Amino acid sequence: MVATGSTTVTASAGVSITLAGVSRTFDGGSRPVEAVRGVSLEVPAGQFLSLLGPSGCGKSTLLRLVAGLDRPSDGEILTGGRAITPDQRRSGMAFVFQDAHLLPWRSVLHNVALPLELLGMQGVEGTRRALQAIQDVGLADAVDRYPAQLSGGMRMRVSLARALVTRPTLLLLDEPFAALDEITRQRLDEQLNALWQRSGMTVLFVTHSVWEAAFLSQRAIVLSSRPARVLADIAVPLGENRPASLRTETRYMDVMRQIQEVMKGDMTYDIKGDGKGDDDE
Repeated sequence: MVATGSTTVTASAGVSITLAGVSRTFDGGSRPVEAVRGVSLEVPAGQFLSLLGPSGCGKSTLLRLVAGLDRPSDGEILTGGRAITPDQRRSGMAFVFQDAHLLPWRSVLHNVALPLELLGMQGVEGTRRALQAIQDVGLADAVDRYPAQLSGGMRMRVSLARALVTRPTLLLLDEPFAALDEITRQRLDEQLNALWQRSGMTVLFVTHSVWEAAFLSQRAIVLSSRPARVLADIAVPLGENRPASLRTETRYMDVMRQIQEVMKGDMTYDIKGDGKGDDDE
């Protein structure tokens, strides 16, 4: 069990993920592009796992494969012990991209409620669920605003609320805070940690940033340059609650150094984490 304030949730609310020998090669005509090679991972239900690696290494490709948005060329991916199906993806998974992708003609409330509308849940219950998700990300005073009236950090919080409104068992995040300033990014990391604790969902988080992975994760997977292979599987034993003060503690610095040591053999990786996006396919 995980206790947060007055709320207690069951950590098994998440779903397990299994990747067995997963590879993905894209047809490039005379020169096929191998993006992912032989990746095998076991992710327990309710775990927060980060994927790190150099730009273009295949992190985003791997996330899309787990989401069922693409199919592996070889290997198998299971969620909760079952192969991913369109129905399962629709009901149990949520994906947050680097761009918030909000509809400019819809208010915060109606952007967040959109996934529920697509599932046929409208009216009082849909509105209640959307308002709760908005409150969970700290935007209760912005329900009637439109995307053009929001800061970059606020737009990402709306995107996160929209993902959480369906109460997913698996949340996939592809560098959602990369374009934000450092202070806003740190605050959103703290908020994401709190949301994960309350929900107990499984989280796969793609990032370039070593400090972000160390702050958020229970486990950090370091990938090689393309084609992506697992270089290291690093436990992050910093507890579940991650207050801002953790960033000044020696144990946090030790985890960062451990991750950085793995990176030293791959000179294409920026160990500082510059916040730039990942353009891989």
